Amino acid sequence: MVLADLIRPGFAGPPAVSSPGAGAAKTSRVGAFAYDLTLILTGSALIALSAQVAIPLPFSPVPVTGQTFAVLLVASLLGRVRGTAAVLAYLAEGAAGLPVFAGAAAGPAKLLGPTGGYLAGFTLGAYVCGWLAERGWDRTPLKTTVSMIIGNIAIFALALPWLARFVGASNVWALGFWPFIPGDIVKIGLAAALLPLGWKALGARGR
Repeated sequence: MVLADLIRPGFAGPPAVSSPGAGAAKTSRVGAFAYDLTLILTGSALIALSAQVAIPLPFSPVPVTGQTFAVLLVASLLGRVRGTAAVLAYLAEGAAGLPVFAGAAAGPAKLLGPTGGYLAGFTLGAYVCGWLAERGWDRTPLKTTVSMIIGNIAIFALALPWLARFVGASNVWALGFWPFIPGDIVKIGLAAALLPLGWKALGARGR
C-alpha cells in the first residue's frame, strides 16, 4: 500500500460486499480506472511543472531541475505501476510536442539528446522507488532516504552512459554527476521529511 491507496475514495475501491453483482463490479472497475488515470495524469503534470524549475549550467548540457525530486516523490506516492505510468505519460507528452521538458522544450529530439538518458532513467527510478514504497520504504525518514538514494542511482545508471556519448567518458562524471549531488541531497532530505509526515498525518504509519 502507498499513500495514494490510503486516501482512495470509496467509488474507486473494491465493493463493500464480498460478492458483488455484475453491475457493482463494473462500477467499481470504472471508478478504479478513473481514479488511477487521474493520479497518473496529475503525476505527469507535477513532473512537467518541476521541469520548469531549471538552472542551466554553462559547463554542462544538463541543467539542474526539480524533475528528479518530482519523479521519485510521485512514484513513492503512487507505487511502481502508476508512478512509472506517470513518467511514461510525461515523456509521451513531451515527444508529442507539448512543452513539458526543461525550459519548456518539446519534441522527440530531446529524448535523443544529451539529457535523453536522464529522461529514460526517470522511468527506472520511478519503478524502483514505487516498488520500495509499496514495501513500506516511505514511512520513516531513514528508509525514505535509502529509497531515494537507490532511485537516484537507478537514474544515473542510465543517464551517465548515454551522456558519455556526447561529452566523453572522461568528462561524464564532472558534467553529469557531481554538479547535481548537492541538489540531490536537498531533494532527498525533503522527501525524507514529507513522505513519513504524510503517513503520520493520516494516522497509518506502517511497520
